[in-house]
Amino acid sequence: MAACSTDAEPCPPGTDSYTEYQLFFGRDGPIPVDDAAWSAFLADTVQPRFPDGLTVVDATGQWLDPSGTLEKERSKLLIALAQPSEDGMSKIDEISEEYERRFQQTSVLRVIGSACASFS
Repeated sequence: MAACSTDAEPCPPGTDSYTEYQLFFGRDGPIPVDDAAWSAFLADTVQPRFPDGLTVVDATGQWLDPSGTLEKERSKLLIALAQPSEDGMSKIDEISEEYERRFQQTSVLRVIGSACASFS
């Protein structure tokens, strides 16, 4: 795994530095994830790990399967911010592993970056 750049510029005045986690969850796998199943997963797995807040967006994902066929799938995009000193990566790993186990998914796409944010 490649290392992320740590040469980020300082945040502008009035903002603080956070680690931004984006997780992309496919919903049309071996066990389809309907709205009730998603809500339960969010309540029992995600929210306890990010109690200060998060954002969920409905999305449509696409990729090429091994045969070269373009596949499309209903998805959820979860965005969470955490203080850089928090153990956010282990929380993201736990969330991803539980989703893969519970819904027999092969993977959860994870994007991790730095963000400057203000909550005022």
